[in-house]
Amino acid sequence: MTGQPIRVLVVDDSALMRDVIPAILNRASDIQVVATASDPMQARALIKQLNPDVLTLDVEMPKMDGVSFLEKIMTLRPMPVVMLSSLTQAGTETTLRSLELGAVDFITKPSLDLAAGLDAMAEDMIAKVRAAARAKVRRTTVRSELKQVAPLGLKTSEAVIALGASTGGVEVLGRLIAALPADAPGIVITQHMPPKFTANFAARLDQNVALAVSEAETGRRLRPGQVVIAPGDRHLVLKRSGADFVCHLDDGPAVSGHKPSVDVMFRSVARACGANAIGVILTGMGRDGADGLLEMRQAGAHTLGQNEDSALVYGMPRAAQEAGAVMEEMADQALPARLLALAAKRSPAVRI
Repeated sequence: MTGQPIRVLVVDDSALMRDVIPAILNRASDIQVVATASDPMQARALIKQLNPDVLTLDVEMPKMDGVSFLEKIMTLRPMPVVMLSSLTQAGTETTLRSLELGAVDFITKPSLDLAAGLDAMAEDMIAKVRAAARAKVRRTTVRSELKQVAPLGLKTSEAVIALGASTGGVEVLGRLIAALPADAPGIVITQHMPPKFTANFAARLDQNVALAVSEAETGRRLRPGQVVIAPGDRHLVLKRSGADFVCHLDDGPAVSGHKPSVDVMFRSVARACGANAIGVILTGMGRDGADGLLEMRQAGAHTLGQNEDSALVYGMPRAAQEAGAVMEEMADQALPARLLALAAKRSPAVRI
C-alpha cells in the first residue's frame, strides 16, 4: 500500500460484530472500514461497488455460509480474506476448509464476553488485516488427482524433514504432504495455529495423504512414513535416543513471539540430526524460524525456502534468506521432488 489506507469490508450477520470489528480496525491509521454487510448477498454488491482491499468474513451466516461464499470469491474474484471462526469442533473444521480454499488467515471469536474479548485481540486482528493486504492471493482452481508417487524403498531412514510455516501454511502444507510417498522420511511440522486447530489439521491431513499424520506427543518415535505436527500450545522438540528420533513437547514460554515456535523445532533438529536433516521454511509473516534454520545449516543440514513468487506471505522465508539460512529458494510446487532427492542422498543404506 502506497500511502493509501487498507480498505476493509466487514461481513458478519451479527450486529454487534458489525460494530465491534470496525471500531477495532479503525483504530489503526492505515486501515479504513469502508462498509459492513450482514450476508453474502449484500457483500457481493458492495465488493463490486467499493472494490475493498481486504474482506473479513464470518464463517456462519444466513442465505449462504461463509465457506461457500469464500469458494465463489476465490474462484471468480480472488481477494484477501480473513475469516472469523468459533473454537467449536465445527468451527475449527470449517476454518481449516477456508484456509485450504485460499483464505489468508483467521481470527477466533472469544467464547464468553465477545466485545471485551475482541477488544483484547485488537493487535492481532489489525496485524492480520495488514498481512492480508500484502498477501499474494491467487485464483482457486479445481485440482486434478495427484499422481501416485513412487516409494523411496527405505524401511528406516536417518533423514528427517523439518517444515515451518505460518500464514498461508495450511494450503501449502496440504499440497506438499499429499505429493510425498508413504515411505518418505519422518517429518516434523510447526504451523502457527491455536491448540484445537492443530489436532483437526492433523486429522484432515491424515485422511487425504499417503503418510500417517498425527499431532505430536512426548515420547513418540519418529519413523519413515510418519508426520507429526506441533500442538498449538506446545513447542515441538526432536531428540536423539539411541538409533531413534523421539518427540518431546515443551511447555516453556513463547519463542520468537510464538508457541509453538519454528525456531525451537529447527534448533532441536539441528542438534539431534545434524547433516541428516532437511529444513524448509514456508510462507508466513514475521521471522520465526530464521535463526533456527541458520543453526540447521551450520550443523550441516540442507535448507530450503519458499520463494517470493509462490509464498502467500514472504515474511518468514525473506527473514531466513536475509539471515543466510537458506541454501536454495524455490516454488512450493518444486519442493516434493527436491525433498525426495535430498532424502535419498541422506539415506544411502537401509538400517535394520
